[in-house]
Amino acid sequence: MCRRDPLAMKSALVTGASSGIGREFVFALAKNVDLIYVVARRAERLQELQQQVEVPCVPLCFDLSLPSSIEKLGEKLKNDGADLSVLVNCAGFAKLGPFGQAGNLAMIDLNVRALVAVTELAVPFMHEGASIVQVASTAAFQPLPGMNVYAASKVFVLSYARALSRELAERGICVTALCPGWTKTEFLDIAQQGADKNTVHKMPFMTTPEFVVKCAMRAIKKRRGLCVPGLLNKAHFFFSKIIPSGTIMDIWELMR
Repeated sequence: MCRRDPLAMKSALVTGASSGIGREFVFALAKNVDLIYVVARRAERLQELQQQVEVPCVPLCFDLSLPSSIEKLGEKLKNDGADLSVLVNCAGFAKLGPFGQAGNLAMIDLNVRALVAVTELAVPFMHEGASIVQVASTAAFQPLPGMNVYAASKVFVLSYARALSRELAERGICVTALCPGWTKTEFLDIAQQGADKNTVHKMPFMTTPEFVVKCAMRAIKKRRGLCVPGLLNKAHFFFSKIIPSGTIMDIWELMR
């Protein structure tokens, strides 16, 4: 049992902090920390965020798909002697489209490789009672034609987070896999760029980044290993366990 209050935090590291769920995490964590490292590619967005948050933010304009950026992030944490209470791995993107489209390998680099690299960098700077949030997706619950690589990358994130939670438990570090469904963010605009009629166009039952982060913060406090925000997404998770994947893909294609 961890003696430390999981929300009695000193500093946090949030990737993908310039918009959407990552940005909302910064606002939520600012109520509990003294310092937040915010990582994203868009410097101007990070500067705006820095002005909007009450606690000090350290803007780090890095493209985490590049190994050089991972090295620079590690150097920054080491030079600062960082004491991280929370890591939120939110950097990622999707492309909606058929097999073989451009961007699939870049998606794997950011959604999978960078997430693991940032986690491995951050854990040595984390103490007992610290928390890691790995942002997966309800897309991890089944194969998804039309966004096959994205869904597969989130399967990795979910599996990685759940196994890592077991491995880090003896160190008192909780790992939560966060699996939101369709959320009203810029994510969808980017995902649909260049999409044709065979990709996804219907996004039913969308939620907000604020709701997703509220659920995630509750999960952090309660030391939960899995957070699926919203009743419909919870039902999705349940039925994905009992309905054959082929049937789910048939339903998915009817909904597109």
